[in-house]
Amino acid sequence: MDPRRLQRLSETMREEINEIIGYEMSDPRFLTMSVTDVHLSHDSRSARVMVRIPGAKEVQREGLDALIRAGGFIRQQVAERIDVFRAPDLRFELDAVVETEKLAHLLKRVRRGRPREDQKNPIE
Repeated sequence: MDPRRLQRLSETMREEINEIIGYEMSDPRFLTMSVTDVHLSHDSRSARVMVRIPGAKEVQREGLDALIRAGGFIRQQVAERIDVFRAPDLRFELDAVVETEKLAHLLKRVRRGRPREDQKNPIE
């Protein structure tokens, strides 16, 4: 498939999935979720949906599990809204976005040349 078409289709899917999760799902765990990106395979049969879920790791895991369970409904809604020959299989993954204040702390440590706190010095 043409790369420009794949890019347009993935952006459309991102918008639609974001709208489905934000407005049509009744589970309160979906209220804070947002879809950051959709990566379609070259044949557009599968899609990796990158999701941002704020909160602790446990909250993120619960939210991702709920999203995976609702995947069939979301795929069905996407198939109804977007005119494609075959709706892709959706795989939901957490987006690995580093928070800005944690990123600033890590960059400061790198500039000073210090290892992370959980790493021990290999010379010792």
